[in-house]
Amino acid sequence: MSHPTRRSLLAGGALAVGAGALARPALAQERIEWTMVTSWPKNLPGPGMTAERIATGIEAASGGRMRIKVRAAGELVPALAVFDAVAEGTAEMAHTASLFWAGKAAVAPIYTAAPFGLTPLEHITWVDHGGGQALWDRLYQPFGVKPFMAGNTGFQMGGWYTREINTLDDFRGLKIRMPGLGGEVARRLGATPVSLPPPEIVPALQAGTIDAAEFLGPWSDLAMGFWQVAEHYYWPGFHEPNGTGEGLVSLAAWEGLPEDLKAVVAHVLAVENIRGLGEAEWENGRALRQLTEEKGVTLHAYPEDLMEAAKTASEEVFDMLAEEGGVSAEIIESYRAARARLTPWSKVSQAALLSARG
Repeated sequence: MSHPTRRSLLAGGALAVGAGALARPALAQERIEWTMVTSWPKNLPGPGMTAERIATGIEAASGGRMRIKVRAAGELVPALAVFDAVAEGTAEMAHTASLFWAGKAAVAPIYTAAPFGLTPLEHITWVDHGGGQALWDRLYQPFGVKPFMAGNTGFQMGGWYTREINTLDDFRGLKIRMPGLGGEVARRLGATPVSLPPPEIVPALQAGTIDAAEFLGPWSDLAMGFWQVAEHYYWPGFHEPNGTGEGLVSLAAWEGLPEDLKAVVAHVLAVENIRGLGEAEWENGRALRQLTEEKGVTLHAYPEDLMEAAKTASEEVFDMLAEEGGVSAEIIESYRAARARLTPWSKVSQAALLSARG
């Protein structure tokens, strides 16, 4: 058996000292603890589960250096107060949807979805490659908030109605839970849009204070129990052909992170954005069948005259937002340019295949 030489002992000692010097700062680093408030009931299929995975993902990817405590809607702040909670420093992070923030910036809902707008993949393409993220950052910067795409519930359904809608006239006069830009389209078609946080939708339908409600897709809708209070389920979700979840981070908290943890947060949010979309597509397929075959839900296509009127009203809403000027006008111009660029490709790829596939 060979014995260590003086040189090998010195080399080994140097390595040990070097490793110790590297390890000590890591051990001495404080664990960063953030609070994430959400707009969803705890573990709601879709966005509620996404919020939980973001928290566990950040802790795992950071090696435990960063821990996120998730607070569901109403636990710390109400569902529709999460933006203010992040802006004011009550929480460092939120998981929500931009469609709730039209009162802060009328164009904000476009980052969840726009009527007759981009599909989920097209929306991701615009934000990541078409300049959408830089404009989003500029929109929220005055509030001290940094936005990220953070999950996606995919295509939305048209909504749940307590009675059939056979013509545009049947739609007029309805009180419908439809936030975001779709709500403005509904208003222009003669309905009364109502913005309610998710936990209040079913009670409102049950009490008759609203006549209809849209939420997400079949998976989340099944979990919410809408089928128990409104039997008519409409498609397509022209008002929200996408379902981007929004991760909000306090700019002050963000700027206080070391660069490696910024990379961890951004990476986990991006991964969950794609994972959530795939999960939603898979589960929506199952849940739609369950709703129609087990729960007795009747599927209806929106009447053609309503769809044509909604398409016209949607472009009017885009024009209205563009007239605000500033960053709002830039966002609308960028969004419309992305739609014009991507539609011809989507038509000969996705749309053509789906039509042929039947």
